[in-house]
Amino acid sequence: MSPAERRAFILAHTRLVPVPHAPEIVLHVADEATELWQKTEDELGEMGLTPPFWAFAWAGGQALARYVLDNKALFTGRRVLDFASGSGLVAIALAMAGAIVEASDIDAFAVAAIDVNAEANGVTIEARGEDLVDRDEGWDAVVAGDVSYQRDMADRVNDWLAALHERGALVLVGDPGRSYLARDRLVSIADYEVPVTRSLEDADIKKSSVWRFL
Repeated sequence: MSPAERRAFILAHTRLVPVPHAPEIVLHVADEATELWQKTEDELGEMGLTPPFWAFAWAGGQALARYVLDNKALFTGRRVLDFASGSGLVAIALAMAGAIVEASDIDAFAVAAIDVNAEANGVTIEARGEDLVDRDEGWDAVVAGDVSYQRDMADRVNDWLAALHERGALVLVGDPGRSYLARDRLVSIADYEVPVTRSLEDADIKKSSVWRFL
């Protein structure tokens, strides 16, 4: 599927709405999680296609976006990577804060969504469709939202983020306390009550935090 076709799919199956906990930002999101999951499989004919994580404003990402918008001075003029960016929510907040932003995701649909959502918010983001774990390109800061839902991924990502922290980068994690969050390596610096999608989070409001490494 071409980039233009991915873009068309995103526009056809989402609507542009303000992010609940960061209404300064608008995103193309799905109304119903299970419906879009089914369309992703049926209409594209790829049963193994990555689920559309890019189509929702997840709790950790919303917390990170709120923190960035409320603390713009931490990011202005700095080169920042938004890792596993999904919709591009946090990357957009960083761009609004005046950062030089790269947003990475291994899902080609997420890369398309980042571009679509950046355009909707009038910001510039470099979207990268590659796995950057274990790489250090000299970013001043690295942020990651909702990356602790799978053990293998969380362990690998946390080791990488900890190494970036140790060499002096500002590293922030947005997470509502998922199963594989490395709590023993992190400290919460901000807590929020975040409106979320019940079909995804089994709740209407989810406490979510921004964490930094010890």
